[in-house]
Amino acid sequence: MSRYVFKMPDLGEGTVSAEVVEWKVKVGDMVQEDQVIAEVMTDKAAVEIPSPVTGRVMSVTGQPGDMVAVGAELIAFDTSGAAPAEPAAAPKAAAAAAPAPAAAPPSPVASAPAAAIATRVMASPATRRKAHVAGVDLATVAGSGPGGRISAADLESVIAGKGSGGARPAAFVPKKGVEEIKVIGVRRVIAERMSAAKRNIPHFAYVEEVDVTELEALRQYLNSRQPKGSPSLTYLPFLVAALVRVLEKFPQCNALHDAERNVILRHGAVHVGVATQTPDGLKVPVVKHAEARSLADLAAEIRRVSEAARTNKATREELTGSTITVTSLGRLGGIASTPVINAPEVAIVGVNKAVERPVVVDGTIAIRRIMNLSSSFDHRFVDGFDAAAMIQALKERLEHPATIFIQD
Repeated sequence: MSRYVFKMPDLGEGTVSAEVVEWKVKVGDMVQEDQVIAEVMTDKAAVEIPSPVTGRVMSVTGQPGDMVAVGAELIAFDTSGAAPAEPAAAPKAAAAAAPAPAAAPPSPVASAPAAAIATRVMASPATRRKAHVAGVDLATVAGSGPGGRISAADLESVIAGKGSGGARPAAFVPKKGVEEIKVIGVRRVIAERMSAAKRNIPHFAYVEEVDVTELEALRQYLNSRQPKGSPSLTYLPFLVAALVRVLEKFPQCNALHDAERNVILRHGAVHVGVATQTPDGLKVPVVKHAEARSLADLAAEIRRVSEAARTNKATREELTGSTITVTSLGRLGGIASTPVINAPEVAIVGVNKAVERPVVVDGTIAIRRIMNLSSSFDHRFVDGFDAAAMIQALKERLEHPATIFIQD
């Protein structure tokens, strides 16, 4: 037997350890060189680790949620009959996390750990609830889905097979049990960064309503001119285009706080973070150089980076480097919100849902489309007057959308 030990690689940017998120292999598995063996999480990104050799897994270090130091043993292989290869290059970042809300709803189902770590019945929360009410032990149900996942149809088949020997449980049945979910991976990073942001940054919230009736008319007109099947324009690219113009006069809001050096870095470029809800949690992909993009280009890039984040394909570069963040809950936008600043930025602009309301216009009641902007600022570096003035300038651009495209 030839034992080959693969140690946790140096993942760059000062990483001293990484968290085990998921094992893709288990003890006894035959693994090919370059096959993904594990997913780990640094403070910056989720990283897939490829195998450096072909061999059989002898042991693994750490369960999901455990930290493994760089240079410590991660996995051991029996390479008998297979020549060991040189350790693989630093793995490619798959995704990263950062704070605030967006479009797609989060999945309530946590990823199941690999069999080497724990034996777990794979089923959705809805299927688990139905099994509990029906008195069915899911461990006895054969799943027909990927990896043995139990579908609703699998459970229905078992329930039907129980026959009519007894009445079905009543609709109101006391529930028992507690599902324990480890706070690991992206969710851990989100929790840590949200806590640090609220603990260290004195947030100043400012909410203003905006009449987007003219903007909505322009949006609908532009969408009507799009080729059939093209994605519709949302409010977001208009908001970003307007924000770029406004930040020219409010550079203190397009800035980062370097806490170690205690300096403010005001950026000329506008790199807009777009808070995006993903199955893994909140991520903030970045539209780089928004100031140099047309409306159509902004819309396309927002869609591209958001989709990359949702499908876990965004690179480390696409998930870092923002200078200001926008966040929207879409139809869930509510009346107002208090978004958490994406540190080390000093401002975040939130969008609430747009609804038709009766308002007074020139002394008469009219139906107008109203949308609130809910924003937060780091009160250490952005005064309340400046924050309010910036939002008022943004409001004016959105209420008179032609001004979005005019260079002052």
